[in-house]
Amino acid sequence: MERRSFLRGAVIGTSAAAFGGTLWRGAAHAAPAQPGAGPYGALGSPDANGLRLPSGFSSRVIARSGQKVGSTAYTWHNAPDGGACYADGTGWIYVSNSEINPSGGAGAVRFSATGAITGAYRILSSTRQNCAGGKTPWNTWLSCEEVDRGYVYETDPWGVKAAVRRDAMGRFKHEAAAADPVRRTVYLTEDTTDGCFYRFTPTTWGDLSAGRLEVLKMGSGTSGPVTWATVPDPSGASTATRNQVSGAKRFTGGEGCYYANDICWFTTKGDNRVWQYNAAAQTIELAYDDSLVNGTAPLTGVDNVTGTSSGDLFVAEDGGNMEICVITPDDVVASFLRIDGQSGSEITGPAFSPDGRRLYFSSQRGTSGSSSGGITYEVTGPFRG
Repeated sequence: MERRSFLRGAVIGTSAAAFGGTLWRGAAHAAPAQPGAGPYGALGSPDANGLRLPSGFSSRVIARSGQKVGSTAYTWHNAPDGGACYADGTGWIYVSNSEINPSGGAGAVRFSATGAITGAYRILSSTRQNCAGGKTPWNTWLSCEEVDRGYVYETDPWGVKAAVRRDAMGRFKHEAAAADPVRRTVYLTEDTTDGCFYRFTPTTWGDLSAGRLEVLKMGSGTSGPVTWATVPDPSGASTATRNQVSGAKRFTGGEGCYYANDICWFTTKGDNRVWQYNAAAQTIELAYDDSLVNGTAPLTGVDNVTGTSSGDLFVAEDGGNMEICVITPDDVVASFLRIDGQSGSEITGPAFSPDGRRLYFSSQRGTSGSSSGGITYEVTGPFRG
């Protein structure tokens, strides 16, 4: 998967060899890419669920907060947030966090090969403000607490094994996580106005009970090489983790995080940016900055992010005009869908089914603007990979 940089116009691949070993050396300056219709075309009129979708796509509601999921006994949780999908035989499972405090946690919905709902259940209970998280290569869900000195919990999407608190991954205002199976590490974002970008390298890959927590360091600016420094006290007992290492890079409200092919993308809501960390080259730069497109791009209020095998990034908005936007590998930024009549909400938890044909996400507060009004959707259609 390749990205082009709005900042420089350079193709960002899995190595920097084409630019003399430095990601930006010799990169030609180019005019920033402009918003366009995108690969899916214009949005249509609102459907029966209030979603504006491109031609060929359809939606259904799979769950509502406070109501039973399908014919199951499980009552869908309030404030649905970060999510992920897991293959389950010929079907799949969608996991969703609950961003309430107290009594947060996470739940799951199981689907058959045809998309019929066959089960729903809790996988994590009695935690605080579980915002985003991340899927591991060994098929667990990392559910992150977005509170001061919050924890990461490792959970079982099948609901068989008990959730385990992973203290070694640090205590801070966690947002999202993304696993890098090549370097055998997990990247972590921090949702504060002066937050940091972390990585946790377990002592044994596949076992998160022990390991090393590090924070990213770099010079001033928005692009260049980075280094990593060990956080002396991951518990943050006396000093917050973000304040323990001199020179740690500050980000204004870390949000979603997604890894593929040596690149970790993450979003920052305070400046409406999408960043890309090249793990092979150990460099960072901007993948999206709305100031570089003169405020004309549709993407505002960046939050959760996911991607497809075609290289498209799907970025959900927290506020904005309640859209999920797509950023293509050739730098087109376009609206993929919009939810009408829910301006008091935010879009959360975008995740694709294992076959890439269905997109799941939630409107966290729905039409009511309350955490008890959450709605979780499925969109089906001709996605490109």
